[in-house]
Amino acid sequence: MSRPREPAPAQLVVSVLGADWESFWPGLKAPLQDLFGPLDHESEALAFTQTEYYDRELGSPIFRCFLGFERLQPMDGLARIKLLTNRLELEAARPSGDRVFNLDPGFLTLERLVLATGKNFGHRIYLGGGIWADLTLVFRAGAWQDLAWTFPDYRTQAVKSELTRLRQSYKLKLTALAGEAGLKPGGQECR
Repeated sequence: MSRPREPAPAQLVVSVLGADWESFWPGLKAPLQDLFGPLDHESEALAFTQTEYYDRELGSPIFRCFLGFERLQPMDGLARIKLLTNRLELEAARPSGDRVFNLDPGFLTLERLVLATGKNFGHRIYLGGGIWADLTLVFRAGAWQDLAWTFPDYRTQAVKSELTRLRQSYKLKLTALAGEAGLKPGGQECR
């Protein structure tokens, strides 16, 4: 029999997609930090060229920035976080209802990257509140591994490099957290 236990908290990662960064970024950073705490990672802007799916709504050219937050999050909080980021998108939307930016929050752990979405699909798990979990990438044999449904942009080396940096930072946070609690990083008590 398996014994239920709470997992280690996860690294919150938020992907920000947008075209007109000068118009929204100065006013978006503070609300994100008000909700999730201080940033400790902000990637360079990465060109988003794998699809034109967002061009009509967001404009073009689109760039992506990955944000990492200092404070780790309980793993059962992803749906709540997605609902909060959805609210930020709606509050900043144009009068037409079109979004100015797209926020994709996810949880990064040592083993995986899971993104939150409002869209169901065969491999997605329902979390509640109209939000689904998308297992996007797994980390195995020292590298991020694509899955059959991994989004094309998440298959790129540029994105995987950012996620690897975030994973390294997360690993240090887990080590510090375990040290504070007298535990090994995996959650087992030290003997």
